[in-house]
Amino acid sequence: MIKVLAVDDHQIVREGVRRLLEESPDIRVTAEATSGADALSQLAKHPADVVLLDVAMPDTSFVETLRALRERFPRTRVIVLTGHAEEEYAVRALKAGASGYVTKEHSSLELIAAIRKAHGGGTYVSAALAERLAEAVGGHSDGPGHDALSDREHEVLRLLGQGESVKEIAAFLKLSSKTVSTYRTRLLEKLGLKTTADLIRYAVEHHM
Repeated sequence: MIKVLAVDDHQIVREGVRRLLEESPDIRVTAEATSGADALSQLAKHPADVVLLDVAMPDTSFVETLRALRERFPRTRVIVLTGHAEEEYAVRALKAGASGYVTKEHSSLELIAAIRKAHGGGTYVSAALAERLAEAVGGHSDGPGHDALSDREHEVLRLLGQGESVKEIAAFLKLSSKTVSTYRTRLLEKLGLKTTADLIRYAVEHHM
């Protein structure tokens, strides 16, 4: 039996995943979590083979949660299951150690296939995503400029796009306002933009 931990801050999503996986005789959701910290806590109490992790974490970035899960529970595989399209976070997730990236618009059969493949030691990706990942690793991706950002820069850009101020971002990421301002300056340089308004516009246009 493949034991699954479902991590999503929406109860209706967790319940939907649980019911969906009940159709498969070899997979069961044995625990649920609502945040990154809760996921680490639940996994310590209820060991699982595969974690289904949403991108939108209420307490930290999903990349930090993913890395913490991989560090503390190296035998547990992590699949990112999210409503965000592949072009938004998939390459970043796989480079951080995810064993798959499945959007919530994929079929239930694809999710089940992803869980089985991850449990068997493989990585589940679409053909288009595999190509993008190869390009990103090879350093010659034709993807959007934010693909080349560090995880922290990406997170700051995403929060700016949500209308958060430097002070609010600093509090959420547990950084100083000066450090966040430095990240903002780097973002302007790397993306070839001039103002914070440009960064916000960029994040919105790229659905971040």
